[in-house]
Amino acid sequence: MAGIVIRVNVQVGDAVQPGQDVVVLESMKMEIPVQAEAAGTVRAVNVKEGDFVNEGDVLVELEG
Repeated sequence: MAGIVIRVNVQVGDAVQPGQDVVVLESMKMEIPVQAEAAGTVRAVNVKEGDFVNEGDVLVELEG
């Protein structure tokens, strides 16, 4: 879903669990949480607050 990044909840080095909200988007005046699909450690955060993103964009990269 396309939208604007309104919150980034993780930073490089953070451990995340499946289902954890990593980024929150605003789309059509609604807040849409983007959740981690797997457990791991954040390797890279590719967005910042205010960025416009499209469906399919890689917002956060995990390893582990």
